[in-house]
Amino acid sequence: MRSSTRFVISILLATAAVPSMAHAQARPGEKLKPTEKLQAAEKPKAAETTDPRLEQVFADPKYQLTGVAISAKGRLFTNYPIWSPVHKWSVVEVVAGQPRPYPDEAMNSWKPGEDGTKKWVSVQAVYVDDQDKLWVVDPASPSFAGVYQESNKLVRIDLTTNKIERTYFFKGVADKQSYINDIRVDTARQYAYMTNSSQGGIVVIDLKSGNARMLLSDTPVVHSDPAYHFTIDGHEVAVDGQPLKVNSDGIALTPDREWLYWKPLTDDKLYRCRTADLRNAKLTGAELLKRVEDLGHLIITDGMEFDKHGNLYIGDLEHNSIVRISPDLKTRAVLVRDDRLVWPDSYSISRDGYLYISTSHCQDAPPFNGGVDKQKLPYGLLRIKLSP
Repeated sequence: MRSSTRFVISILLATAAVPSMAHAQARPGEKLKPTEKLQAAEKPKAAETTDPRLEQVFADPKYQLTGVAISAKGRLFTNYPIWSPVHKWSVVEVVAGQPRPYPDEAMNSWKPGEDGTKKWVSVQAVYVDDQDKLWVVDPASPSFAGVYQESNKLVRIDLTTNKIERTYFFKGVADKQSYINDIRVDTARQYAYMTNSSQGGIVVIDLKSGNARMLLSDTPVVHSDPAYHFTIDGHEVAVDGQPLKVNSDGIALTPDREWLYWKPLTDDKLYRCRTADLRNAKLTGAELLKRVEDLGHLIITDGMEFDKHGNLYIGDLEHNSIVRISPDLKTRAVLVRDDRLVWPDSYSISRDGYLYISTSHCQDAPPFNGGVDKQKLPYGLLRIKLSP
């Protein structure tokens, strides 16, 4: 964002409210009419019943989680950013339904004043690549107060040995006000792509050399539309009278790794760009911008993920549901709607065809409810079997 005040507002992800911009009301499995812009839906008159296809695989009654990652062997991981004083561990593996600090207790033991380069500070996302490596995104900004001692980092862990293989830092690439948010990795080309949700931007990392670049940060395609009204129950979401704005956030790679998709959180636009263009350091900013495709208006979502067939899964935050979009973007259908999908946050697809979903309950936090905490716990990880 372009001022410190707007920055603080833009990164209040932990306290974001649910938008009302969504698709016409549809039941799970029902196709949505493909239009240029999906219209605001009527709010359901009664609470939806739970869908038996959606299984809860982990519940946390106290600590707010955001990410989810499932390994090739079925190991399940989640993470906890420091968004409030209620915090214990930053990264955990869920074993027999119980959280265990990962990779160990020491890595999860950071305290203010300590060196944050060799410990988790405030982790935002976890991701497992197709080589079964775990990637941990640590923006290192507890309570969104700014990057702690240049310790924002990306960490790769070998799940065979449970040892850290390499740590990438962002000095000179992402400044103190940045908030690196999510990641996708192309193991064949050895590149990673990340979003900066505070100031807006796409971070591209050459994983061999460690060189990183922040792209498109001064362009509209990574910024939430200032004219868009992010609303819930007919009221624009605001903090201290100022509209909530969260920039480039959700990110996904197509199965062939040829396209990177992303979107700002607080408007309904979706963008994509060829990864070859993002990797091309010879392109000027203006040249790269011309190669970004505006895919129009969809729905407001946090994370998103592609399956192996090229279907894109996104969360409809307003209606506690997951929407599946066909590879050509012309067909949109509700995959599942369920009361437990309270702010579907992040996604991961397992080798055996389950979509794993984290629920972070952001919309019920006090700043957007007159100081009243309306969160209905637990936070959780859920999964649903996808069609073959």
